Formats: sequence, structure tokens, C-alpha cells
Amino acid sequence: MRKFEKKVVLVTGASRGIGASIAKAFAQEGATVIVNYKQNHKAAESIVSSCVELGGDAWAIQADVTSEVAVCDMVKEVTLEAGTIDIVVNNAFRPYVFNPEKRKFAWQVSWEDYQDQLEGALRSAYLVNNAVIPIMKKQCEGSIIHIVTNLIERPLVAYHEYTTAKSALVGYSRNLATELGPFGVRVNCVAPGLVYPTSSSSETKEDLKELIISQTPLRRIASPDDIAGPVLFLASDWSGFVTGQTLFVDGGLVMR
Repeated sequence: MRKFEKKVVLVTGASRGIGASIAKAFAQEGATVIVNYKQNHKAAESIVSSCVELGGDAWAIQADVTSEVAVCDMVKEVTLEAGTIDIVVNNAFRPYVFNPEKRKFAWQVSWEDYQDQLEGALRSAYLVNNAVIPIMKKQCEGSIIHIVTNLIERPLVAYHEYTTAKSALVGYSRNLATELGPFGVRVNCVAPGLVYPTSSSSETKEDLKELIISQTPLRRIASPDDIAGPVLFLASDWSGFVTGQTLFVDGGLVMR
């Protein structure tokens, strides 16, 4: 029996990049995967097809996860069709480009810039979690995983608004883990380093990639598939006694 057979997994922002790799990895292990997307229906349906080819079940649901109404409608649709939600991977975030030449310095970042990233990272997770927590509490089981960044620990480049929003998400995760633990629900974070290729890393210059590689013990940059395995570990019963943790997946660039 594959690891996630009979499990229902919701992955936000799953039509491309890291989210797509996570969705396909769950499908390969037999899960029913909900591929959430905001705009690109064609890309989402392509990921659904890949999930089915890999042996899982899947369907795409369009929803802006910063909208409470859209999130509630999405969760209602999933529970009506699949009966429950066992695992949530909050991967969606506001678009952001990792290009040091285009970043804003601290004195240039507006409060609105911070709010925009907080909406994408923290509010989206908050809304999705609030919609699924009653389901998980009722079944006394569940796993919630947030995708953050190793920049919270080692800001090699000061991407202020992005890193601040992800840091807030880690704090939220720890508080959530404390309260949901007695109900059998675990909450953890996965913190990748630079992941290539993704839309966010498309403008990252070669010299910065080489710098990161030179300081990384495993001497390479992560691909989206490198992030999927740690997510599946934290979603599985192999990590059944792990909650409130942040797992850094960056080839050893951050060691704790």
C-alpha cells in the first residue's frame, strides 16, 4: 500500500513550481490531491493529468486563497466530493522575484509592500487553516505544512517584505501547533533555500547562484522536486511526533 492512499491533500498554489512538484509527489503515493490555483487553469489541469498518470486521484479548484469566501467555497466543495481533508500544504504566496538588483532597500519598502506579502503568506494560510481546522479536530488527526524560506534564518539577500511575511508565518505555525496538538493535528514548516527553476528565481543572476552553491555543503541549488520529499515526510506518520518545527531544505546552507 502506498503511503498516502485514502488521504485527501489540499495543496495551494499548486499549478506550477514547488506546489506542482508537491502535488505530484503526493499523487505518486496514492493520495487524492486538490490542485488549488488562482489564474492558470490550463497549467492546473496539466498538473491534474500528471497526478492521475502517477497513480493518484486529483482535480483542480480555482480559488484566491486571500479571499475568505473563495476559501470557504473551496473547502466546502472538497468535503462534499471527498468527505474530508487530511493534509494541507500552504504553498501559495504573492508573486516575488529574487533579484538583488530589483529589491527595495529597507528605507524604500513601504508598509503597503509588507502588507501585500503578509496577505499572500500569512492571511492565505490563516484563512485556509481556519476552514479546515474544524474538520481535522473532528477526526482527531491532520497535518498542516507551511512553505517558508531559509532567509528567515540566513538573509543572504535582504528581501525585506518577503522574509518578514514568512517569519510571521513561522510564528503563527508554532502557536497553531501548540493549540492543535491536543487534537492530534500537527503543524510544521518547510524552509527551502533558493529553488530553481521557478517563476520567482527566473531572474536570479548566475553570480548569485554560484555564490550560494559555493557556500552550500551539498554544492548545488535545490530543484522543486527536492522540496517535495521533506513535505511528504512531515505529512506522514513517520513524523507523527513532530510538530511546531521548521525543516530547512537548502543543502546545509542553514544548520541548526
